[in-house]
Amino acid sequence: MAKRETGHYETTTTGGERAQAFVPHALPPSEPAIAVEGTLAERVRAAEQALVRLELAGEMVPSLDWFIYAFVRKEAVLSSQIEGTQATLMDLLTYEAEGTTDAAPPNAEVEQVCNYLDALTFARGQLSAPSGLPLSMRLLNETHRVLMRGVRGDNKMPGEVRRSQNWIGGSRPGNAAYVPPPPQVLADLLSDFERYIHADDTLPPVVRAGLLHVQFETIHPYLDGNGRIGRLLVTLLFEHWRLLTRPLLYLSLFFKRHRQEYYRRLDAVRAEGDWEGWLDFFLDGVATIADEAVSTARDLFTLVAADREHVLHQDGVNLLAVQLFERLPRRPLVSAPWVVEAFATTKPTAGRAIEALEAAGVLVETTGKKRDRVYAYQAYLDRLRAGTELGEQ
Repeated sequence: MAKRETGHYETTTTGGERAQAFVPHALPPSEPAIAVEGTLAERVRAAEQALVRLELAGEMVPSLDWFIYAFVRKEAVLSSQIEGTQATLMDLLTYEAEGTTDAAPPNAEVEQVCNYLDALTFARGQLSAPSGLPLSMRLLNETHRVLMRGVRGDNKMPGEVRRSQNWIGGSRPGNAAYVPPPPQVLADLLSDFERYIHADDTLPPVVRAGLLHVQFETIHPYLDGNGRIGRLLVTLLFEHWRLLTRPLLYLSLFFKRHRQEYYRRLDAVRAEGDWEGWLDFFLDGVATIADEAVSTARDLFTLVAADREHVLHQDGVNLLAVQLFERLPRRPLVSAPWVVEAFATTKPTAGRAIEALEAAGVLVETTGKKRDRVYAYQAYLDRLRAGTELGEQ
């Protein structure tokens, strides 16, 4: 394919140093336009069919809340890890398990993941509310404000488009791997970006989501948090175009597994106009992770159903133990004080319920301590946390 021009360079000066900043053309790509044919058409069909399977899996399970709870947290952890956050899914769930009113605040790493959860909840709430914000830069700005609240980077204009030059890689713009557009052109670029979200376009929505993700990362409108907002944008676009009705796709797992390829494909769009190469990668990721999510949902549901039967037929199981078991998919780490508070019961009764689920092989004590014990629905967590441990691909 002939090299496509996707933008131009402008000289920018920051800190007394001149650098070449890349200014992308507006979407959709042209000269030549994206042609959904051949291998790319096959990728589109595979991605769309995988998303249909994932949507159906969400509709067929008895408790969709389980999977939204689990998969949203998985995406939050993975997206944060790509940016260097050293927090795992177990760190997040442990904090949530300890999150009573008098609990200490989370450490900075876990707080970033919690903010991602809050940002996604905020954005989806706005989109679903009759008087909420539409999918727009204003919504992304407010979502960015939530994401950066009180964490590393909260002094870098949270919720506001940058007014200074930024860069990616290197110690200064002159040796950076990539220099995004200068601040004075951002208003026009972001206006075009927002216009394309709502434009009539014959390209399939799953393709348009891939284009918009790259465009957002290329513009890099904030001083910090661009990567997380750019990946959250994909989730919002999938719901906006009804590819999914719930956030069940943890696409960041694919980007984490193939991190170097991810960055290489982004660079190839800017340097060579290789939108087709990026879309091949992106659509493969959508299909791969959607099918893995279906398999995970099936495995989790099968596990819970089998464990439920085991608990119901276990000697010594009381009503509270059964009620506690039903809460475990949304609370896979529990403590006796939490059971007392959540079920308005006594400490001895809570202890007996936990012991019954231990005897049934469902709960496993994780601390080895005599006090302040935490119990895990270990088999459930082992399936859920795949790919979220630090250093794990």
